[in-house]
Amino acid sequence: MNAHGGGDETGGDGAAGITVGPLEFADAHSCAALERLLFAGESPWPAAAFAEELRAPHTRFFAARRSCPQRRRPWLVGYAGIALLGGAEPEAEVHTIGVDPKVQGRGIGRRLMALLLAEADAHGGPVFLDVRTDNEPAIALYRSEGFENIGMRPRYYQPSGADAYVMRRRAAEDTDGKEAAR
Repeated sequence: MNAHGGGDETGGDGAAGITVGPLEFADAHSCAALERLLFAGESPWPAAAFAEELRAPHTRFFAARRSCPQRRRPWLVGYAGIALLGGAEPEAEVHTIGVDPKVQGRGIGRRLMALLLAEADAHGGPVFLDVRTDNEPAIALYRSEGFENIGMRPRYYQPSGADAYVMRRRAAEDTDGKEAAR
């Protein structure tokens, strides 16, 4: 399903006070709560799924947080994760990305996606993801980052039965105009 250096503050993108960095085990319950809000009709991931993903050696997960004086910990406003796969033929798969509706449209998803793509580029190979065919904001983001539709998965999301596009971004060396090292 769901990149940039960690811990930086944004400038004029409407997300002042938002920091991005590694997702922590302590964030699993907040991620699950946000997942239930964002993907209510689609079998949202529980906290245990986030914890399991964080334990996996081949995954990288990031969080976007907003400082909140009323809370001890900053408020989790977004999360994103990617799997780095393959050996001789590396590839990556975006597992999840989500941003709290209260702060959507402020560039937070783009910042999280930049972190994922930086990880993928360091790993090498193409990047794949699935996205609901009716999620126009996400599709626009992915296209702006070089993803293209390469297929469709009918009734992929359950229990809603929504279709998903399969999207791919070519390996960074392919998109930089260089010959792929394969």
